[in-house]
Amino acid sequence: MSKRLAQNLNSLYVEAANRLRPKKARRKIVAYVESYDDVFFWRTLLNEFENDRRYFQVMLPSSTSLAKGKKSVLMNILGESLGQNMIACVDSDYDYLLQGATNTSRMINQNRFVFQTYTYAIENYQCYASALHEVCVMSTLNDREIIDLEEFMRMYSRIAYPLFIWSIWFYRKHRPGVFSLLDFCEIVRLEKVSIYHLEVALERMQKRVQQKLHRLEREYSKSVREIESLQKELLNLGVTPDNTYLFIQGHHIMDNVVLKVLTPLCVVLRRERESEIKELAEHDIQFQNELTCYQRSQSGVEFMIRKHTYYKDSPLYNRIRKRIANFLEHID
Repeated sequence: MSKRLAQNLNSLYVEAANRLRPKKARRKIVAYVESYDDVFFWRTLLNEFENDRRYFQVMLPSSTSLAKGKKSVLMNILGESLGQNMIACVDSDYDYLLQGATNTSRMINQNRFVFQTYTYAIENYQCYASALHEVCVMSTLNDREIIDLEEFMRMYSRIAYPLFIWSIWFYRKHRPGVFSLLDFCEIVRLEKVSIYHLEVALERMQKRVQQKLHRLEREYSKSVREIESLQKELLNLGVTPDNTYLFIQGHHIMDNVVLKVLTPLCVVLRRERESEIKELAEHDIQFQNELTCYQRSQSGVEFMIRKHTYYKDSPLYNRIRKRIANFLEHID
């Protein structure tokens, strides 16, 4: 190799190395999140705010242990210098709606360096009603709409709504033992779901909700006015009869409501597409080749529902955006 060629190659290497090296002039903002599942959600959101002046590094609560969860994030932050270069990004759980009724709620709602989902958790965004048809299409590659999934989620929310208000009331009164989150989720689960008769599963749930409401209204009759007042307050926080599913425990909505519908629905959509391939194939070899191609192109609905980002037009998601934009405006 000639000396000149070696020098040219070395120059190109140095130039490439400089281009690949992180821009040290940019401000690094560390964002602590609760778990592995949260990394993608918050990275997707924070990525919108990266530019030639700043970038984010999304991290789990600890670099020295496997500790995870909201408590780990907030305890970690308490021991660090929380501020313009270090933020916490957490699920709201009930803390947003508790509005300072507990120490954790006060910290999450009042600390300008703590950002929250406003929904119960990121799973609620993943189950965003307007996105569910697209999730089915991503999974099955079949765009036929068998069920109005947005209307289904509205109906589910309307049934759960009055009992949900009571659930928040008991937590604000520091009496979760009387009517716990687990108790509430047990009542608003779906059972024996048939995608051709979803109204049956909703009717069963409605009966359980009504029975519990009657008991609570009878046993706590003097608190009915407080419930009505709380309902108005929660409305100002964004909780409506139509979107209550966004504030119910995320894992419950994902596992006991949405996937109970989407899983069998996707089976039907796949079988429909496979029947179409069989009908259109001119011979067995073409059928087998086309079927194999289709099956390889599919993805599980549980995977797709956790990886889509069709929730970005959600008003609550845009509220997080505004909070982050406001935070960055004051530190730039």
